[in-house]
Amino acid sequence: MLDWSTCPAVERDPQKLGGAWVFRGTRVPVSALFENLEGGATVDQFLQWFPGPAREQVDAVLEHAARSVQTA
Repeated sequence: MLDWSTCPAVERDPQKLGGAWVFRGTRVPVSALFENLEGGATVDQFLQWFPGPAREQVDAVLEHAARSVQTA
């Protein structure tokens, strides 16, 4: 499990999606990005399907995940 608490592109609020990590300022769960990428979608497709997150947020989440995996 990744520690998202240090990633500025995301937030967690018990009032949003039961406290799931979401892209800051949206109701789009971070897990939706990874589920779609694992399913073969591209980042551009994800951004079309989920218009809330900005590309910079998606890039920051992917970079955070890559750094977290490298240090684990």
